[in-house]
Amino acid sequence: MTNELVVALMVAFVFGTLMAGFPVAFTLAGSSILFGLVGWMAGLFDLTFFAVLPNRIYGIMINQVLLAIPLFIFMGVMLERSRVAEELLDTMGVLFGRVRGGLGISVAIVGAMLAASTGIVGATVVTMGLVALPTMLKRGYDPALSTGIIAASGTLGQIIPPSIVLVVLGDQISTAYQEAQRSLGNWSPDPVSVGDLFAGALIPGFVLVGLYITYVAVLAFFKPSVGPVVPREEMVDDGGSLLPRLVQALLAPAVLIISVLGSILAGVATPTEAAALGALGATMLGGYRLAPDRKLPVLAALVGLATLITLVSTVDMRVSRLGGTLVERAAIWVAVVACALVAWGLIVCLWRTYANGTLAAVNQQTIRITAMVFAIVICAQLFSLVFLGLGGDEMVGDILRSLPGGTFGAMVTVLAVIFVLGFFLDVLEIAFVVVPIVAPILLSMGLDPVWLGIMIAVNLQTSYLTPPFGFALFYLRGVAPPEISTGTIYRGVVPFVLIQLLMLAILALFPSLATWLPSVVFS
Repeated sequence: MTNELVVALMVAFVFGTLMAGFPVAFTLAGSSILFGLVGWMAGLFDLTFFAVLPNRIYGIMINQVLLAIPLFIFMGVMLERSRVAEELLDTMGVLFGRVRGGLGISVAIVGAMLAASTGIVGATVVTMGLVALPTMLKRGYDPALSTGIIAASGTLGQIIPPSIVLVVLGDQISTAYQEAQRSLGNWSPDPVSVGDLFAGALIPGFVLVGLYITYVAVLAFFKPSVGPVVPREEMVDDGGSLLPRLVQALLAPAVLIISVLGSILAGVATPTEAAALGALGATMLGGYRLAPDRKLPVLAALVGLATLITLVSTVDMRVSRLGGTLVERAAIWVAVVACALVAWGLIVCLWRTYANGTLAAVNQQTIRITAMVFAIVICAQLFSLVFLGLGGDEMVGDILRSLPGGTFGAMVTVLAVIFVLGFFLDVLEIAFVVVPIVAPILLSMGLDPVWLGIMIAVNLQTSYLTPPFGFALFYLRGVAPPEISTGTIYRGVVPFVLIQLLMLAILALFPSLATWLPSVVFS
C-alpha cells in the first residue's frame, strides 16, 4: 500500500460519504481518524500529527478574523427579522414596474442590497420567493425567468461583502499565501486580509448584478411576454408619494451598508470590528421597527455612533497617554457622552426585541449556524493534518505542476474541479477542505492572492444554483407555489449559472477588476 493509494481512498471516502448525506463535520473527523490509523498500520503515517490538533483548535479560538462570522450572522438574521426585504421589494417594484422586465430588475437590485446588508443566502431567497414570486407570476412574468432571477439574486450574498464566505476565504487565503511565500524563501510577505477580499469583491459583485439586470432587460425587450410592463393603474404609489417611500425604504439599509463597508475600506475598523458595528446597527434597526413612534433612543444612539466614528478617525483619544491637547481631552469626554447615548439606545432596542421574542429567535439561529460553521472548521483541521501527514499536499502539487499550460492550466483545472464539486457539496465544505489544499500551490506559482480569492468566491457562488444539491434551489422550491415545477426552477437558473461563468471569464481577462480597489484603498 502506498501513500497515493491511501490519500485517494480517503478523498473518495469523504466525498462519497458526504454525498450520501452524512453530516460534514463528523464525516471529516471520522474519515480522518480512520485513514490516519490505516496509514499508521501501513507504516505511512505518524500518529504524532494528531498531537498538533489541540494547537490548531486553540489557533481557531484566538483567531479574531473568524470572530466576524457569528457577528455577521447575527446581523443578517436580525435584519431578516426586521422585514427590510419586504419594504425594499415593494418600493422597487413600484419604481421599476413600468418598464419591461422591471420586476426582475427590482429583484436583482434588492438582492444586491440585501447581500450588502445581510449576506445570508437562505433568508434572502426565501424572503424574495415569498414576496416577489407571487407578484411576478400574477403580472404575467415567465415562471422560469422569475424563479431564475430570484435564486440568482439571492446568492449575491456570497460575493458582495460582507459575506461569510469571503471571511472564510480571507482567512484561508491569508494562511495559504504565507505558506506559499515561505516555500519560495520570502519570510516577510505582505499580509493579505479579509478587508482585501472585501474590497476586491465589490467591483466584480456589482458587475455581476449589472450582468443580471442586462440579461433581464434584453430578454424582456426582445421577448416582451416574459417580462411585461405592469399597467399604471395597477401600480400603488400613494398619489405620487414614491420619493418619500423610496427614501424610507433605502435609508436604513444604506446607512448600515455604508457604516460597515465604509469603516473597513476607510481603515477605521477591521472586518471583525465592522461586524460588531453591523450587529449593533441591525439590533437598533430591529428595535426601531418594533416601535417607530418611540424613536428618540434610536436616533440618539445613531448620533452617538456617528460621533464616535468621526472622533476615532480624526482625533488621537488614547487615554493612556500623558498630557494631550485641549482638543484631545475634550474629544475624550465627548466620546464618553456618545458611548452613553449608544448604550441607552442599544439597551432600549435589546429590550424591545427581547419582549417581542425576536432576540431569542435571532440568538438561537445565530448559535445554530455558528456552531455548524466552527464544527466544520475544527474537523477540517483534522482532515488537513492527516492529508498532510500522508503526503497529499505534495501529490496534489505534483499533479498541478505537471498539467499542460503551466499556471493557467493549473488554475483552470482547480476552478473546473471546484465547479463540479459544487454540484454535490456545500460552499463551506469546499472552502474548508479543498481551498487549503490547492491555494498554497497556486499561490506559489505567482498568482495574486486577492484575485485568486475572488475567482474562487465567484466559482463557489455557482454551487448554490447547480442541481442536484443547489441550496438556493431547495430554498425556492420550499416557498414556490405548487404550479411551479422543480424542472421550471432548474431551467430558470441555467442562464444565470452561465452568467456567473461569464463573470469568471471576465475576471480572468481583467484581473484588475479584483485587484485595483484593494491596491488603492489599502496602499
